[in-house]
Order: sequence, then structure tokens, then C-alpha cells
Amino acid sequence: MSLKDLSQDQFTELAERTRQQYEELKARNLNLDLTRGKPSSEQLDFSNALLSLPGEGDYKDKTGADVRNYGNLEGIADIRELWAEALGIAPENLIAGDSSSLNIMFDLISYAYIWGTNDSERPWKDEETVKWLCPVPGYDRHFAITEHFGFEMVQVPMTPDGPDMDAVEELVKDPQVKGMWTVPIFGNPTGITFGPEVVEKLAAMETAAPDFRIIWDNAYAIHTLTEDQVDNPNVLALAERHGHANRFWYMSSTSKITHAGSGVAFFASSRQNLDWYTSHASIRGIGPNKENQLAHARLLGDVQGLHTLMQKHAGSLAPKFDAVIGILRDRLGEYGVAEWTEPKGGYFISLDVTDGSATRVWELAKDAGITLTKAGASFPHGVDETDTNIRLAPSLPPLDEVRTAMDGVATCVLLACVEAAEANAK
Repeated sequence: MSLKDLSQDQFTELAERTRQQYEELKARNLNLDLTRGKPSSEQLDFSNALLSLPGEGDYKDKTGADVRNYGNLEGIADIRELWAEALGIAPENLIAGDSSSLNIMFDLISYAYIWGTNDSERPWKDEETVKWLCPVPGYDRHFAITEHFGFEMVQVPMTPDGPDMDAVEELVKDPQVKGMWTVPIFGNPTGITFGPEVVEKLAAMETAAPDFRIIWDNAYAIHTLTEDQVDNPNVLALAERHGHANRFWYMSSTSKITHAGSGVAFFASSRQNLDWYTSHASIRGIGPNKENQLAHARLLGDVQGLHTLMQKHAGSLAPKFDAVIGILRDRLGEYGVAEWTEPKGGYFISLDVTDGSATRVWELAKDAGITLTKAGASFPHGVDETDTNIRLAPSLPPLDEVRTAMDGVATCVLLACVEAAEANAK
């Protein structure tokens, strides 16, 4: 069933009822926020033991080095070995840094722009143009980086198994295409996990640019909402087998696992790529916050400790995701005005509404005291040509506020789509 299947009387009754619900919503003077995928205070409390770690007199890592001092640009073995085991990669291919993997991504592109990569014929700043593949909908902060450097961002549609690989394989025949953004597991904002065939093709495909790089932002590799972990492919080994050892810049972090503003970020890649990176990073700084790295190693203990902590997060997040999806089904399912993802992990739900209506939904929600991520934010330059997509982030508010906000969002979606149907009927 959809709006177009309703009789005129049924449509008029729905329109009147929805407008009345919206006026009642506005009268509540709400102040609710579903904009960013931040951990809730409850989730942050799970790791409060960090604030007293590594502990008085406990300042040495497993090699005996004093973590309070300068040095060790690649990070301490304690946390690198733990994280490498969690990701299924070799510790020697992993660097532990400071809190933000986004900072490392920015640095990687900065270094390539100024000096070129270890496989570049020239610095990217000296190219006539640099093109970058952007699967959409995708992560707005990714797009902001490549926009900041003036790259031409080329949109690639997402499928249920990841980016449209027919499109990708055609686009990389252009030598000006230097890279691609990816969030391969429980992606932002769709929650999609790349299928094995997509991963294999990304590792194996031939590219015209010898310095083509895939930023493999595996931010949600272990962020399941269930008891099951997803397969996490070792793309470094896969790419090496296909003769493209330097293809992946692999990112990860503890940012939504421990304390979001003071975690540990990780960069994994081939040894050649790591040596290239450290040749620049060693000039930029002397070393990361190793006390914080040791505190994290002490808090987590081992991979089992990490997964035990993630189950606490799942216990906090899953009811909120269930609430969002349940309300969307109950309020919108029968009218055919919206589609949404139902992820098994990550931090986001992607909502698609009737073409041309997403901005109106955002405006209606804002006027009713519900702040949503701006329509189009998940597209390069913030432009969604069909004006359909809205990213929902239910993690931060308490569960009762998530329910209230989503019931309001459903009302806004219905009203926006009713208005669009009325306009089209004129």
C-alpha cells in the first residue's frame, strides 16, 4: 500500500490527522538531538576505570620502556598486539597513535598531496586534477577532507553488498582517480557490510593510477548489536596476494569503545606504506600518548576483554535501534513513503523518504524541536540530488527520548510526503 492507493477521502483524513499530530508535536516544545553518532553517558561509564589507569608506579610497557617519556612513534606493543589480534592482522603492520583516526586520514592525504605517496610519480598537488571515489550515502567527515583539498569527488552508488563494483572498476581506469573512501563493516550511515565478492574485487582490480589508495575506515569492525561478530577480512594480505600490497590504508580506533575523546587510533598497512608514513610523521611529532595506550591495554586485558566490553555497548545500543526501526515500521510502513536500513551493528540508520522530501522533513523536525543531521549530509558537498536521504543517530539520547524523537520524525515524514502528494496533484 502507498499514499497513491488511498481514496480521496482516506487521503484527506490522513492529511488532516497528520497535520493535527504535527501541531501537537510542536506544542510540546521538545529539544531532542539525533545528529551525531556519539556514545551515551552510560556507554562512556563502561570505561571509567581508564581514569585511574595505568596506575601509580605502573609506567612500563611489556618491553620495559617508560611510557611517560618521549619516543616510540609506532606505539607500544601491548596495545598493538591486542588490536592486531582483534582485527586479524599482523602487529608489524599496525601503528598505534593518538585518539583520532580521522586525524591520521587527514595526515595521509596531506602527505600524499604535498609529497606524493611511495608509489606516486609526482605530488598530488602537481596533478592536473585529483579524483576520489565516494560511495553514497557515506560519511560526511570523509567527504569534508577530500573537499578541503579540492579533489573532484565522484559519487558511486551503494548496493546492499557495498559499492557498485561495475561503476568502481570502470572509474579506476582513469589515472586521475587516486583513491576511494570506504566504511566496510556496519557502514556510516547505511549499516551495510561489504560482501566477500566486493572485498575481493577491491583488492584485485587493476587501476590506472599506480598510487591508488583505498582508505579502509574499519571504525565499526567489532560494533555488533547482537552476540555475533561479522567476518573481518584481512584486506592487507588479500591485496598482497593480488599484487597490490600498498592499496589499503586501514584505519581503526577505540573512539566509540572506551572514551570517545581520548581513545587510541590505529593505522594498518603494508610495511612500505608505514615506512612512508613514519618518514613524515616523525617530523610532525615525537610520539603518541603512550600512557593512554598502556591504560587501554590494561583496561581491555585481551581480545576477550574487548568483546566483553562490546557486549555492554550492544546492551545499551540495541534497544535504541529496535525502537527506531519499530516506530518506522509502525508509523510509516503501510504508506510506502520511506525505506530504511536495519543494521546489525554500527551507530546509524539510513532513512530514505519520497524523492524531494528529505529537506522538508528536516525543516519540519527542526521547527518541532527535533534536530536531525541535515538532509544531504551523507553526500559530497552536502548535495543529495534526489533529496531523499536522512541519517539517524540514536546512540546519544536516553531510550525514552529516542522513542519520543522518532515518533516525531515519523510525523514529519508523513506530513512532508502528504505535502508533496498534494503539490503533485495540483
